[in-house]
Amino acid sequence: MKEKSDNELNIEKRVLELVYRDDYRPSKPKKLHRLLGLIPEDYPVLRRAIKRMVLQGKLAFATNHLVVRTDRLIADSTVPKKKLEKTTIVNDETPEGDVPFDDASRPNKKPKSSISSIEQGIFRTTSHGYGFVRIDDPNAETVMDDVFVPAKATASAMDGDRVSLRLVKSSRSSRQEGVVEEILQRARRQFVGTYQVVDNASVVWLDGVDAERPVAVGDVRGLPVNPNDKIIVEMVRYADAFHPGEAVIMQVLGTNRNPAVDTLAVMHQYSLVEEFPEAVVEQARQTADAYSETEAPTLDPKRKDLTAVPTLTIDPFDARDFDDAISLCKNEVGNWELQVHIADVTHFVPAGSPLDEEAEQRATSVYLPDKVVPMLPEIISNHLASLQPDRVRLTKTVLIEMKDDGMVVHTEIYNSAIRNAQRLNYEQVDQFLADREPWRERLTPEIFELLSNMHTLAMTLRERRFRGGSIELTLPEVKIDLDKIGKVKGAHLVHHTVSHQMIEEMMLAANQAVARFLDERSIPFLRRAHAPPQRMKLRRLYEFVTGLGVQCGDLQDRFEIQRVVTAVRGQPTEQAVNYAILKSMSKAVYQPQTERHYALDMTHYCHFTSPIRRYPDLVVHRIIQKILDEKNPIEPIPFLTYLGQHCSDREVNAENAERELILVKLLHYMDRKVGEIFHGVISGVKANEIYVRLQEIPIDGVLTTERLPADRYRYDRQTHTLEGFRDGNRFRLGDGLRVKIERVDLTRRKMFVTLESKEFSAPRLSTKRRDSKNGMPKSRAKSSPKSNSKSKKKRRR
Repeated sequence: MKEKSDNELNIEKRVLELVYRDDYRPSKPKKLHRLLGLIPEDYPVLRRAIKRMVLQGKLAFATNHLVVRTDRLIADSTVPKKKLEKTTIVNDETPEGDVPFDDASRPNKKPKSSISSIEQGIFRTTSHGYGFVRIDDPNAETVMDDVFVPAKATASAMDGDRVSLRLVKSSRSSRQEGVVEEILQRARRQFVGTYQVVDNASVVWLDGVDAERPVAVGDVRGLPVNPNDKIIVEMVRYADAFHPGEAVIMQVLGTNRNPAVDTLAVMHQYSLVEEFPEAVVEQARQTADAYSETEAPTLDPKRKDLTAVPTLTIDPFDARDFDDAISLCKNEVGNWELQVHIADVTHFVPAGSPLDEEAEQRATSVYLPDKVVPMLPEIISNHLASLQPDRVRLTKTVLIEMKDDGMVVHTEIYNSAIRNAQRLNYEQVDQFLADREPWRERLTPEIFELLSNMHTLAMTLRERRFRGGSIELTLPEVKIDLDKIGKVKGAHLVHHTVSHQMIEEMMLAANQAVARFLDERSIPFLRRAHAPPQRMKLRRLYEFVTGLGVQCGDLQDRFEIQRVVTAVRGQPTEQAVNYAILKSMSKAVYQPQTERHYALDMTHYCHFTSPIRRYPDLVVHRIIQKILDEKNPIEPIPFLTYLGQHCSDREVNAENAERELILVKLLHYMDRKVGEIFHGVISGVKANEIYVRLQEIPIDGVLTTERLPADRYRYDRQTHTLEGFRDGNRFRLGDGLRVKIERVDLTRRKMFVTLESKEFSAPRLSTKRRDSKNGMPKSRAKSSPKSNSKSKKKRRR
């Protein structure tokens, strides 16, 4: 080991003397360099000395890499649940022009000292740099809000890392915020990224990691790796304030120009495992061997044989698993009797079995453009539990008796066996509704009548739901078109048509009926909860929509949100407004705690109708089965709370993976369109760039201000407008543009465009504004004479 020079020893001694003085205030290395009066050449020596003393335990890093004494931090991080008291480390002076971590908007404000506590939890990052930590508490009987961690207080924590968190009071509000004190355990050591050579050095840009610098991978001589290859690396040193991080290459997936590599890369990025453990596959095989269609209806005397009841399924044309079927008729008193049959997955997946443990770990199926990563092995998800046409299948049936106006008068739940008489897809049902006569010859009279009745009842239920205040946003699903070898040949939007609405209303009715059934018996279960939006988010939404000229009152009134959705329907700003409303909403989660579902406006609601692909549905099925078996159905609240959080996290992970891979696939396709001209609509405006959603292909292009006509532009946040001072150039949300594809950055996953011409200006829907009586801000936007769903298998209400 290289011996330290006299200068290094002297600097170490002086740093220790300074830091351990009673009047020392935590500072960054740059300020220590100034306080010690060192020459500029000694700054690298000082940084090395500080890091060495941190590793030796003589010093420690606090928030923002402030250098502190070790006794100012709690060293024992082995107590995961107990709160530990300590004094907050406070920096009364902003070092080197930096702003305090908890008040970036007021750099001269000094944080107040306060008593804080140390907790442990899992860190979740966001694309904006800040994050949240869910505090560990395995005995929790209530769902606590995640603790907000400002971007400058994350201490280089990455998504999923277990961290030690110091709780502090925000200087901007009464809420608590957190400061990551220590990273206790990394969530992962292997990452996917793109290999490149920068300044003759081999580096990798990690996918899904918001970093300004790449990670060094050292000498790659002898490895079959080329620039722009997708690779898997293992971290040997994570990035910190002094180093960009180091890694070693574990596997070369292939060039990022090869679309076949995209799916592999995204699956690695989001830890999606396609293969099942052998024990799980073997159990599924044994279950399949033991099942007999002829004997199934008679094995359990309590199971109702409904194989003679007319039943049908409606799914996407490319669906592989069918977990719900419908029967519907009028009874002797003239009421509707709706029977929603859901695959009885509990019969094939015993609690605590290898199948169950693997399903719980996965928690959800993941639907990628060219692959499905199922929650259950396909021998179950696509065979035993799939309600295939003309096959006897075991189900749990929810019978709901309703009056003509949709009012529920009676509910039953029981085990059954059905024979699906007809499989239809959404396109066929839409054709049926458009012109029914040709279908009289294609369908049996029973199925023809069933389909007609389903439409009648569904529209009644839908109208009743919206009268009650239910909110629905029109956000069509992007569907990738692939050729026979899996190469992208285009993309289109899947709109939420009447056929989708028919099935949705049937499923909502069943989910609500099951939740009410359990609530009436005071049995805890996993609800699908959706908290009301925060007032601050509604205030921002108000400013957004009024800035677009939409007449709007107090958005705390759900009917006012309904009116906004109706006002923008069919307008160029429709998607942007719907997306803004969606962003203002809280995230729907799974939890046992009672909370009204805000968007659906339902007090009783759970997920019951998709146990093949969602673990929370399977959990509810098991509770129902215990009731049917006259066993104790009560599950501990802490267990259900933990399970709900796990399933919610896995759902978010699946959605992110689906969205990411669709983007990558579209970028590959657009890379072949560089130089071509497309029509688009401005979908977002920022101070230095505009986002243009192409009309032909549903993807956003980035149009930087450097590519706009020469002018001095001012950004109006209220009206989402870039307006030129000199020549009057004006670009706002909803404007139509012709743009040329300039380049596609597959590494950073962005597409850049240049402006060809402006086609039209978005019309203002209304310039008349109504001020809120309950505190919504008045719009200050200036008017100008120039201004103007997913498929059922993926919907996650």
